Amino acid sequence: MTDQQQDDNRLIAVRREKLANIRENGVAYPNQFRRDVLAAELQDRLGDKSKEELESLNQRASVAGRVMARRGPFIVIQDMSGRIQLYVDKKGLPEELAAQIKAWDIGDIVGGEGPVHKSGKGDLYVYLDHALLLTKALRPLPEKWHGLSDQEQRYRQRYIDLIVNEATRDTFILRSRIIEYIRRYFVDAGFLEVETPMMQVIPGGAAAKPFVTHHKALDMALYLRIAPELYLKRLVVGGFEKVFEINRNFRNEGLSTRHNPEFTMIEFYEAYVDYHHLMDRTEELLRGIAIDLLGSTQVAYQGETYDFGRPFARMTVRESILKFNPDIAPGDLDDLDAATAHAQRLAIDIKPTYGLGKVQIEIFEKTVEHELKDPTFITAYPTEVSPLARRNDDDPSVTDRFEFFVGGREVANGFSELNDPEDQAERFRRQVEEKEAGDDEAMHFDADYVRALEHGLPPTAGEGIGVDRLVMLFTDAPSIRDVLLFPHMRPEA
Repeated sequence: MTDQQQDDNRLIAVRREKLANIRENGVAYPNQFRRDVLAAELQDRLGDKSKEELESLNQRASVAGRVMARRGPFIVIQDMSGRIQLYVDKKGLPEELAAQIKAWDIGDIVGGEGPVHKSGKGDLYVYLDHALLLTKALRPLPEKWHGLSDQEQRYRQRYIDLIVNEATRDTFILRSRIIEYIRRYFVDAGFLEVETPMMQVIPGGAAAKPFVTHHKALDMALYLRIAPELYLKRLVVGGFEKVFEINRNFRNEGLSTRHNPEFTMIEFYEAYVDYHHLMDRTEELLRGIAIDLLGSTQVAYQGETYDFGRPFARMTVRESILKFNPDIAPGDLDDLDAATAHAQRLAIDIKPTYGLGKVQIEIFEKTVEHELKDPTFITAYPTEVSPLARRNDDDPSVTDRFEFFVGGREVANGFSELNDPEDQAERFRRQVEEKEAGDDEAMHFDADYVRALEHGLPPTAGEGIGVDRLVMLFTDAPSIRDVLLFPHMRPEA
């Protein structure tokens, strides 16, 4: 046992003794105190008043929060909005109450009531004439909660991280504001918010390995959703021509700074438009978030600044490969053997089943993605790797699809939807062949979805945007774990 653990155990023992005394003399966890104002509201309402004005107003307040510091007669408490001070005048309080307040520890949750005054430094405080210990904290807050050695514990014990780190609280407040903005944007644009199943008989809508569970009553396997796409497009078939869902998805993949087994996306579908319209809408949405959140179109991320005020760059997969690979000749991307030779030179593992489009994407992911720093749309993805996207009319080897990148990371994926049921059925069959050949991320054949298409899906475009990665960008967070309240972690030993 470390010295710190021994110190903590001693402090916990002392606090448990205090709690035992409280139990003997009354109610240990009372619930009759009522707060009438938050710290920030009090600051907004009275912060600009002078000492003399406050004294003449005799404004009273009931506040509550966690004890964060003791400074002589002042006690600093923190609620969800910020901090406020309590002033303890031992001579002006009943002896028993003064003794109870003296026994408060850092971390305790307390309530206090009294007139509001202002200190000589200009800080508001509540002059206590009534106070109550609401929750006894048995464990002490850490004196230091920073540095790489504590990073894992910050993720595991997010409740402590939120208590002591203002920057962490700000991150999740901004996350909430981003999601609120996204929802408001789509509602204002005439979209209907919907909910689709999170447990599915057939996982679809993305190339990913699903989690499998079992329904006991029906004695059947179910899959946690990897994407809501096929259900949302069923709704478009049904006549809901503009729909969106802010959804949790689950993918049985590895952990990284950009990947968590469960994550949040916004997916939206709009009839009678194409993927060009979605790119324009994406620009508008992200530019609006930047202005609303940051007050500027200049977005700083990990030492770089990206301009969301200018039109986003647009180039095809092919153009981007040639741009960042000067040693690849244009004709080499049209020949499977030549493209495979370049991939092998780049130490990319190419399987015998890969077609030309798959090889191109492997080269793109290895050499291009990380170079796409400024906001960029990459278009014309090969049909081979786009089983749900509409073929391009002029070049059927590619689809009317785009992915959006910023900071070297993919943030969004969208396309004009494939609404030809016979073409979709054939592509599903190819996906099944790939699954049988060992690709555990290939799609299943979804006969009901094909049947829905046979009833008629209007020309439609749809897109998914990774909310977690958006939050990372707008809060300058290096890891997805920094923007998830409770990221997935291995069990503690």
